[in-house]
Amino acid sequence: MKPDILLLEPMMKPIEEQLDALYTVHRAYDGSQKAGVEEALPRIRGVATGGGGGISNEWIEKLPSLGVIAVNGVGTDRIDLKFARERNIDVATTLGVLTDDVADIGIALMLAVLRHIAYGDAYLRNGKWTKGEFPLGVSPKGKRVGILGLGQIGKAFGRKAEAFGMSVRYWNRSPVSDTDWKACATPIELAEDSDVLCVVISANAETRNIINADILKALGPKGYLINIARGTVVDEDALLAALNDGTIAGAGLDVFVNEPSIRPDFFTAPNTVLMPHQGSATIETRLGMGEMVLKNLAAYFAGEKPPTTVN
Repeated sequence: MKPDILLLEPMMKPIEEQLDALYTVHRAYDGSQKAGVEEALPRIRGVATGGGGGISNEWIEKLPSLGVIAVNGVGTDRIDLKFARERNIDVATTLGVLTDDVADIGIALMLAVLRHIAYGDAYLRNGKWTKGEFPLGVSPKGKRVGILGLGQIGKAFGRKAEAFGMSVRYWNRSPVSDTDWKACATPIELAEDSDVLCVVISANAETRNIINADILKALGPKGYLINIARGTVVDEDALLAALNDGTIAGAGLDVFVNEPSIRPDFFTAPNTVLMPHQGSATIETRLGMGEMVLKNLAAYFAGEKPPTTVN
């Protein structure tokens, strides 16, 4: 008999087809399968879920045979890693697969807000080109970009920013030895020394609201904030205030608190470009992430440690 697994969020069709071929898949998001899911709880040994949704401790407690949680993403802020480890459950992510695409969305947001791309699109569509002057943008060339959190995605963003003639500096919670970029001692110092501040730090209790009013004040009225991490690392009250009163020049945001039900205040915030959490959302990367989920599940059911276990 095929092993039982629980799928908490839909995945791309080719990946789900492979899951169905290898496992008995119970889809928790499908209301019509509720009775089958409940009946299978004692047998389920693997879970596949997304980085945004994760899995609650309540779910974990209902799965006495659970041994692996395969995350279709790199975020683990919605999973209690210690709680899982205490139950000998491996949590594995798709680390490395989505690095470039997430960094790319950061670059895209930076260029969009510096060069008024979204505003320009609306300006043309609304027939305004013949009725007034379009505001000048800001060139990235020669600007200082600060990276808050220098993991794989942060490094990829920095390399791409250098291609636009930017100089890179960073702050990281632990020392980084494989870069010549300037290290700043604190997030405040990083913001003070940046024209663009890109947030790529992991979300957890320690980094919640790490971007606060003081950081935004240090970034200053000519500074721009880019967030491709998680919404919870930014104090949204402080950010909205900073955008509306000119404390900072603008922001490019891919992530929000309580997404997708984001605060309507963002819709009217000046010089702000918004994306609906699309960092890894390319066909190629989502397929690659799905393949990594398959590899992690296969390793566990073969009696091996999933290759990208993070806990």
